Amino acid sequence: METGFPWGSTPTVDLRLGRADAIVLFDWLMSTDLNTVPITHPAQKQALVDLLARLEEVDIIESTDEEIAAAQAEVTQNMGW
Repeated sequence: METGFPWGSTPTVDLRLGRADAIVLFDWLMSTDLNTVPITHPAQKQALVDLLARLEEVDIIESTDEEIAAAQAEVTQNMGW
């Protein structure tokens, strides 16, 4: 998290996310009715909306069904749980 940020600006966190993870998250967020996602605080829903907005800024929004399926396979490949 940034420190010493100017008054009124929002501190940010840089997060590196694998392309496959980003595609899977974007696909899920686009296909999910966020009004039905269980939350315990409205900020949780807003954070998901904010994440979706950030994912829309990268080059994954035009992913094909084949790319989504490949990303899902890649992400589930190393599941250890």
